[in-house]
Amino acid sequence: MVLCQGGEAAAVPAAGGKEPEVPLSREDGAGTGQPCLCPAPGMEAAGAEERRVCGCCSGLSWPRCCKAPGTKKKKAACPGLGLFYTVLSAFLFSVASLFLKKIEDVHSVEVSAFRCVFQMAFVLPGLIYYKTGFLGPKGKRIFLFFRGFLGSSAMILLYYAFQVMPLADATVITFSSPVFTSLLAWIFLKEKYSIWDLLFTLFAITGVVLIARPPFLFGSNVTGIEGSYTDHLKGTIAAITSTVSAASTFVILRKVGKSVHYFLSIWYYAVIGLIGCVIALFVMNEWRLPYCGKDRVFLILIGLLGLGGQIFLTKALQIEKAGPVAIMKTMDVVFAFILQILFLNHLPTWWTVGGALCVVASSSGTAIRKWRQSLKKAKQNEI
Repeated sequence: MVLCQGGEAAAVPAAGGKEPEVPLSREDGAGTGQPCLCPAPGMEAAGAEERRVCGCCSGLSWPRCCKAPGTKKKKAACPGLGLFYTVLSAFLFSVASLFLKKIEDVHSVEVSAFRCVFQMAFVLPGLIYYKTGFLGPKGKRIFLFFRGFLGSSAMILLYYAFQVMPLADATVITFSSPVFTSLLAWIFLKEKYSIWDLLFTLFAITGVVLIARPPFLFGSNVTGIEGSYTDHLKGTIAAITSTVSAASTFVILRKVGKSVHYFLSIWYYAVIGLIGCVIALFVMNEWRLPYCGKDRVFLILIGLLGLGGQIFLTKALQIEKAGPVAIMKTMDVVFAFILQILFLNHLPTWWTVGGALCVVASSSGTAIRKWRQSLKKAKQNEI
C-alpha cells in the first residue's frame, strides 16, 4: 500500500502483518489533513480481488475519494440544526392547535378534511416526480390502508380533543404516544419490552389519570376544565384513542420499513382521511363553509402550519438521531402551556402540571432508552 496525500505518494512498509500507524499530515488547502490509503502502482491487476478503497471517505472507491482532484468536499452539517428544526416544528404544530381552538363554527371533522386536502396537494407532485404510483406494492397495500385509516382517525380525534378540552391537557395526553408504541411493538412485532418500558407506561397512565381526573378518584367537584365535565371526559377519551391510533401507525410503518416510499404513506393518509371525513360530514350533516372570514383564514393557516410542521420534523429526522429529536419534541408541551396562558386566558391546574411531568418523563425516558440501544447496536456492528 502507499500513503497518498494531496497527490503525493510515499512507500509505507508493512511490519508484522499489520498496517503501520500513519501520522496526520498538515492541511494543504484541498483536504482535511487525514491520510488516504490508496493502491500502489502495479496493483491494478489484483484490483479485481482487492477493492480500492479510500480510508477517509467511508468506503468510497478511489479515485472518487475526498483527496482526488476535482472532487468537491462535502459540507459539514450545522451543529444543532436538526434540533432547531424540531423546535420549529413543535412551535408550528402548537400554533396550528391554537388556531383550531379559535375556530368557532367549524366541526373538527371538517377541519381534518381541509388538512387532508393540503396534504394531497403537497404529496401529489412528489408521487409524480418519483414515479411511485398511487397504490404501492401489492403486498404492502393492506398495511398502507390501515396506516391511512388509523393515521387519519388519530388526526380527527385529536382535533376533536383540542376543541372540547384545554389545549395543554390534550397535548400532554397525545405526547404519551412513544410509550404506547413500545407496548404495541412488543405485542405485534415481538420487540423487546423490559421492566423499564413497563415503568414508563405506568408513568404515562398516571399522567393521563391526573389530567382526566375521573370523579370516582377525585370526587364530583372537578375544577380547571373547559365547559362541562362530560365534554372534558369525551375529549380525554378522544385524545387517548388518538394516541393509541398514532402509536399503531408507527408500528405499521416499522413493519413496512423502507420498502414503500414515505410519500405513498402520506398519500394514503390524506386520501383515506379525506374520504372518511366527507362521509362523516354528510352523515352528521355538518358540512358547511365557515360563516366568518376569520375562520376561513384560520382553516388555511392550520393546513399550512401543519404541513410546515411535518416538513421540518421530517428534515430534523433526516439529519439528527431519533433520540434527541424525540426528547426535543417535549417543547410541544411547553408551547401548549405558554399559548394557553397567553392567548386563551386559561391557567393550567396543578393536576395538569403533575400529569404533564409524568407523561414527559415517561416519553423522554423511552426516547433516551431507545437512543442508547441504537447507539450500542451501532457500536457492536462496527466491531
